[in-house]
Amino acid sequence: MIAASVEPRPWSGRRWCLLLGLVFTGQLGLIFRLSDHAPMPVRQPARAPTLRLAGNASAELLALNDPTLFALPHRQGFSGPAWLTIPSQQFRPFDWNEAPDWLPLPVGLLGATYRHFIATNRFDFSFGRVEPEPDLTLPELYSPTTSVAQSSWRLEGVLAQRRLRAPLHLPVWPYTNILANTVIQIMVDAEGRPVSGGAVLSGSGRADVDRYALDQARAARFEPMEHAGADKSSNPLAAASFGKMIFEWHTVPLPSTNAPPGSPLP
Repeated sequence: MIAASVEPRPWSGRRWCLLLGLVFTGQLGLIFRLSDHAPMPVRQPARAPTLRLAGNASAELLALNDPTLFALPHRQGFSGPAWLTIPSQQFRPFDWNEAPDWLPLPVGLLGATYRHFIATNRFDFSFGRVEPEPDLTLPELYSPTTSVAQSSWRLEGVLAQRRLRAPLHLPVWPYTNILANTVIQIMVDAEGRPVSGGAVLSGSGRADVDRYALDQARAARFEPMEHAGADKSSNPLAAASFGKMIFEWHTVPLPSTNAPPGSPLP
């Protein structure tokens, strides 16, 4: 008789589920048995650093904690008052004046001048304003034949003390604008004659007018000096006079006819 080999039978699913249930139940029992069922205590907060403002009482403590208290000059050190305490100085200028000392004004005299004015003046009358009656006149019409102002001249400087032998008759100039003054500087000797050609210091704005003024200055003759001194015969320029001739020009509108520009009126 041959013995047949016996093979182990595999576990069924029921046995596996039963084994897993027993293991899970045993773990729950251990957890429940070994756990602490006492109430959980309240945990106290741990100490932490806090910030606060240092008052006057902490000034000395802060000064002691300063590392520069003994290593460097410090206000709280032994040399603080001598090195770091600077006394305040009051500035006084050299040329200063004393403050004004006002005179006292009595309160009873306030308004005394006004009361005196009211007491010494009468205000019971009034002055009527008298206005003149208007004059009913016709306006004056402009006439072309009205005489125009003539150009003039004057002297300045030392030359203004001497007189011309014959006055200058200067014309007016037809021009659309105003002419500036022509200023000419000349030198006159003791006999009254110009010894220099003259120099135009400032022009009028027209070259022909400036040339006319320069010709008039060169042709001008002044009265001779009576007391020229001993140097008159040896040096005629010893008593020379310097000055300026200023020509003030007047202008008129241009005529309707085509007259040559720059020709003075007669």
